[in-house]
Amino acid sequence: MKYDKEEKDIIDAYESGKMKLSTPSKKELENIKAIAKSTFKKDKRITIRLYDHDYKGIQKKALEMGIPYQTLISAMIHRYIEGELISKDG
Repeated sequence: MKYDKEEKDIIDAYESGKMKLSTPSKKELENIKAIAKSTFKKDKRITIRLYDHDYKGIQKKALEMGIPYQTLISAMIHRYIEGELISKDG
């Protein structure tokens, strides 16, 4: 795995004993669990129409990735909304 400088600094500090791991409190664990649960909660259903070619292409890509095609579509929409997908044109 490739690490950036900040990640390498953290690993080095931990391995040299300059940084110690702490155990989260019960309240912190509950908060972390609540955040994780809400992060992965999908509570809206939609119906969309796709060109047959696009539908088959999405199914093929999802199969190659080993994930359900609905999960791929959801991930693509999320990445677009977060600004992680950009046009090839610029």
